[in-house]
Amino acid sequence: MVASWWSRARLGIFVHWTPASVPGWAPPHVPAAGLPAAGRRAPLGWTPYAEWYENSLRFPGSPAAAHHRATYGTRPYTDFGRDFEDGLATWDPAAWARSFREAGAGYAVLVTKHHDGFCLWPSETENPHRTGWHTTRDVVGEFAEAVRAEGLRFGVYYSGGLDWTFDDRPIGTAADMFSAVPRGSYPAYADAQLRELIRRYRPDILWNDIAWPASAAEIRSLTDYYRFTVPHGVVNDRLLPYAPHWRALRLPGARSLYNWWDRRTVAQGEGFVPRTPPAFDFRTPEYARYTGSDPYEITRGIDHSFGYNRNSPPDAFIGREALASLVRSTAADGGNLLLNVGPRGEDATIPAEQRLRLEWLAEDAAETVGGPPPR
Repeated sequence: MVASWWSRARLGIFVHWTPASVPGWAPPHVPAAGLPAAGRRAPLGWTPYAEWYENSLRFPGSPAAAHHRATYGTRPYTDFGRDFEDGLATWDPAAWARSFREAGAGYAVLVTKHHDGFCLWPSETENPHRTGWHTTRDVVGEFAEAVRAEGLRFGVYYSGGLDWTFDDRPIGTAADMFSAVPRGSYPAYADAQLRELIRRYRPDILWNDIAWPASAAEIRSLTDYYRFTVPHGVVNDRLLPYAPHWRALRLPGARSLYNWWDRRTVAQGEGFVPRTPPAFDFRTPEYARYTGSDPYEITRGIDHSFGYNRNSPPDAFIGREALASLVRSTAADGGNLLLNVGPRGEDATIPAEQRLRLEWLAEDAAETVGGPPPR
């Protein structure tokens, strides 16, 4: 059974903030069903998720690659790490945390390492392929301190399934994604980093993404360590154990069959519901409703991206009534909403369109009898 504090929260804030937030660019959203018809047989290369910018650059014909050539020429993605670090000079974590609390959130989850492998803390686990690929400032620690000071619970997101510093093959489809889960030294690296995050910050939420590069037994060892360290903590549903047959997905026949199966099994509409792992506390449908009986948390961006996308058109942002209805209906169904903000990389600010949605939530929370939900 999921912890009672999590069930009472009803609203959480997700924060995707990576070096990709510096270019902050992705093409407008195209419904998944329309991508093959448009000739886009590598849809993840055309994704509206701006945090996938580095992967999109690996497809020379993609909109992101064309934008990068026109805007940055041959500048490598790694340069954005320095720009991101410079942008921290104007970061105000206390102001972020205050706006999350005023919006009625009960917790906040920070992306500590996304698929590009960049860490938002000075990790003691050195990346063997990209030295210094992390902030010198302890962003994770400062964020945790700020949100906890506002009475919110704190969670860490970690990309366990993908790390492009260990495997940089272009990912165009679901089959490509699972075949790109790194092997070799990566499982030990990921295990060491996640244990480091648990030990240093004692997060209330452990939020893994994509899959885990090791066996179910190794996942149990990791989650046992987490539950011993944080007895009240909760774990999401994306610690999917590594399966040796994923390597076969590189073969054309297996790749095509898996992609067909994936299209048949994703949720109807924009999003999807992750595969069910052996152990979890709550489900995480993404841009989708959940119809099962487990505790769940709908996760989505304010627009069609998680990372900041300066190219999002006005109609990509969720409207006031739609947002209020989503919060109400999810809470009424017993679920949580994990609403994402994607700050700008160049100056560590939350863009105006996103701040406006937080202000709407704050106004609604202030009008609610009893105020925001209990912590």
